Amino acid sequence: MESEPEPIPSTPISNTSNSENISNAESSDSGKTPDPADAPDAIQTPDSENGPALDPTVAANPPSTNVATAKWRGRLLVAVAAIMWSTSGLFAKAPIFETWPESSRGLLLAFWRAAFASLILITMVRKIQWTWKLLPMVAAFALMNWTYLNGMVLCEATLAIWLQYTAPLWACLFAWKLFGETPERKDAWLVGLASVGLVVILWPQLAGTLDSQSSIGVLYGLASGLFFAAVVVLIRWNNNLDAAWLIFLNHAVTAILFLPFVVIEGAFPSTTQLGYLCGFGMLQLGLPYLLLAIALSSVTSHEASGLTLLEPILVPVWVWLAWSHMASYDPPRATTLIGGGLILAGLMMQLMLTRSRRTIQMTTPENA
Repeated sequence: MESEPEPIPSTPISNTSNSENISNAESSDSGKTPDPADAPDAIQTPDSENGPALDPTVAANPPSTNVATAKWRGRLLVAVAAIMWSTSGLFAKAPIFETWPESSRGLLLAFWRAAFASLILITMVRKIQWTWKLLPMVAAFALMNWTYLNGMVLCEATLAIWLQYTAPLWACLFAWKLFGETPERKDAWLVGLASVGLVVILWPQLAGTLDSQSSIGVLYGLASGLFFAAVVVLIRWNNNLDAAWLIFLNHAVTAILFLPFVVIEGAFPSTTQLGYLCGFGMLQLGLPYLLLAIALSSVTSHEASGLTLLEPILVPVWVWLAWSHMASYDPPRATTLIGGGLILAGLMMQLMLTRSRRTIQMTTPENA
C-alpha cells in the first residue's frame, strides 16, 4: 500500500529536502494546499531559521541606501548641468557674434542654440509619447525663453540673469501645490540665504532702473524666473516619460516659434559662427537640460532649482577667464560678489545638512 506523504515543513529547509518534498507534493491529493515556502521564486538559504532569506543584492543595498544614493546622484547631475549652463557667457559674449545687430542678437542666438540642441537630443529619444501634460511644459519653456530674452534686451544682461534665478522661490510654491512637497530645514537655509543674496545683487541695479524704461525689462526678468520654476516642476511632473523626448520637444517647439523672426531678420550665421552655435546648443543647452530631466526623477523640484543657482555664480568666472583681456570686458560689481557668496553659502549649508542627516540615518539602528 502506498504511504501517505508526510506534511511539508513550514520552516525553511535545505535544497536536498526541498527536492524530496516537491516530489512528495506532486503525488499528494489535489485538495492539499502547497506550502508557500515551496514557491519556485522563494529565495532560501540552508542556514535560514526564521523564514526566507533576503535576496543578497537587496541585503547589500537596502531600499533606504538606494534612495539616498539616487538622490545624491541626482544632485550631482543638477550641479553638472548648472556648470554646463554657466558657460553661456563664453558663447554669447564671443566677439564673433558682434556682426549681428545687438537689438536682435538675443533672439537669433536663442533660435540657433535651440535648433542645434534639438539635433543632438533627437538622436537620444527612445520613445515618443503624447499626453496633455506636455502642453503646459512646452508653453512654459517657450515663455521662459521669450521673457528671458526680452529682459536681456530691455535691461542689463547680468540683471536679467539674476532675475531669472528667483526661480527657487517660485519652485517651492509650485511643488507644494502640485506635489505636496514642503521645504525642509536644509531647504530653508538655501532659500533664505539665496533670497538675501539676490536682494544684495539686485538692489543697486534696481534702484537705478525702476523709474526708467528698463523697468519693463525687470518685469520680464521676474517673469522668466517664474516660468523657469514652472519648467522645472513640469518636467518633474512628466518624469514617467522619456527624458530625452521631453527636452527635445521643449527645444524643437522653441526653435519653431522663433524661426519666423530669424527669416524676417535675414541674419544667417557664417561657417565659423555655425561651429560656435553648435557647441552653444548641444553642450551649453541641450545636454544640461537632459541631465536635469534625469535628475528630477530622484530630486525634488525646489532642491533642483536651488542647485541651479550655481550657474549665475559661475557665469562671471568663465567670462573673466575667457574675455577679461578685451577692452569691452565689464567686471562684476562688489555687490554681485557678496550676493554670490551668500548664495554659495546657502548651497553649502543645504548639502552639509543633507549629508549630516544621511550619516545619522545610517548609524542609527532601525529598531532603536
